[in-house]
Amino acid sequence: MKIKLRHNTLIRLISGSILILVIPFLLYLILSPFLNWHIASALICAYLVIVAYGFIFGWRHIIVRTATCESALLPKAFDGYRILQLTDIHIGTYLRNRKFIDRLVEKTNEQHANLIVFTGDLVNVEAKEVIPFKETLHKLSAPDGIYSIMGNHDYCEYVEDNSKNNIRRNCNILQYMEEKMGWHLLNNENVRITRKSRNIETSDTQTTKSSKDKESESSIYLIGVENISKPPFQDYGDLKKAMEGMQDGTFKILLNHDPSNWRKSVLHQTDIALTLSGHTHAGQIKIGKFSPVKWAYHEWGGKYTEGKSMLYVSMGIGGTVPFRIGAWPEINIITLQRKPKV
Repeated sequence: MKIKLRHNTLIRLISGSILILVIPFLLYLILSPFLNWHIASALICAYLVIVAYGFIFGWRHIIVRTATCESALLPKAFDGYRILQLTDIHIGTYLRNRKFIDRLVEKTNEQHANLIVFTGDLVNVEAKEVIPFKETLHKLSAPDGIYSIMGNHDYCEYVEDNSKNNIRRNCNILQYMEEKMGWHLLNNENVRITRKSRNIETSDTQTTKSSKDKESESSIYLIGVENISKPPFQDYGDLKKAMEGMQDGTFKILLNHDPSNWRKSVLHQTDIALTLSGHTHAGQIKIGKFSPVKWAYHEWGGKYTEGKSMLYVSMGIGGTVPFRIGAWPEINIITLQRKPKV
């Protein structure tokens, strides 16, 4: 009899086996030549307690992390503008823990950000995972709206029936549901966000002096690309197309699921000031400044700057496996600050 495991089950079995069986065994082999078996066993037990915490409590521990982005391209009207980033919810993981998503939405709205962006991986394998949470996610709100992009999981290519028609159908349904939730999906396109600003004009004549307020419109651009990744993940994004119609020298924010594209296509090749990414989850394990995912990604968590460009990689909310240690589920607030032109 042929047994076929679903994607979620397979990933959880592999991850659980590594964390609970493989690593303790390797630890024992490493420690036993140097320590007596009592101490080695005690250390392995301590490790298993930490792993148990990650499976039971760690994935529930939502934190808010902040960062700033300084740029001389930022209009004065946007100085202090707050962007809230969510990413990698993997909502199918919470079908039996729906209160977690209630808490996530509540905590997100409490931040009172100007704009909310979601940088991909809303689902694990298929669109129907969103259905029980649609009303809850619809409660997310920000004055300038909610914008999203597709992550590698959102193309629903890991679904059990991975025929082209079923993948396309799932993908279309997911995009439709995001629209119904009030999210604006950016598929290789951009949108202009505007704000009114006041300038004081002063006139001086020989006889009178007067001043008056003059209203003008300032703007920044938000760019969203479909998934651009290195193998084994598929490429669907087109940054050149996404940037069509934008003015040079304007402040630009890029939503790009996989951070590896920042170094590949953004840095030193565009004038994009801020790139927001996710995807890595920081391996869902972080000890101090170390995460095993650093062996796969040069930029894997937090703020990175080079030249006039900044990348922020969120460690995300969830994952196919409900487990986190150190890399707690995070809501990210990025505050824009205007840097004086030199």
